Amino acid sequence: MTLQNRVDPFGEIVADPSRGTMMGNRGGRFHRADETLGRRRWASRHWICCVLDWKGTHHEPMGDGYTSLFFLDEVTALAAGHRPCFFCRRREAQRFLGLATPALRADAADRVVHPARVERRREAAPHDAGELPDGTMLAIGEQAYAVRDGRLLRWSFTGYDDERRLDSFDSATLLTPGLYVEILAAGYEPRWHTTAG
Repeated sequence: MTLQNRVDPFGEIVADPSRGTMMGNRGGRFHRADETLGRRRWASRHWICCVLDWKGTHHEPMGDGYTSLFFLDEVTALAAGHRPCFFCRRREAQRFLGLATPALRADAADRVVHPARVERRREAAPHDAGELPDGTMLAIGEQAYAVRDGRLLRWSFTGYDDERRLDSFDSATLLTPGLYVEILAAGYEPRWHTTAG
């Protein structure tokens, strides 16, 4: 059975057999005893993005401690509202929050981003998308695209494809939270799936 634990750039948690390159959680356990999800989609506002393997640690995807979620890559996780984990990715997490203006602690950053996560509030993307930093995700219609090297890459659970020019759309919505876009613009380089190459 494919578990409902794959996250898309819109923040939705779905069942998909594709493998991601990163995992994370939303502050604890919110799955039921039968490894399915009810209506809850988070346990707290501490939404993190982790590496798949850290010092040989192993746990069940839907075990006692927390509900594990899986992402195509960190770009996807950021768009869904997750930030780097301070446990398995301390240096990246410190760099990430240190690039905020002013620099923020994890709880403060989570307080800023959480309303947009749960209320699905999205900002209109600037008309000149060339101003957006690499790693920003946009929705054009119902499809998610990532900004990379002056182009747009169409997102899917299996990777990126269908390259488009940045000026190839009339209107778009920012999926990546505004605070995270600022951090990307300040120089944070997220982990990409190999298909973004």
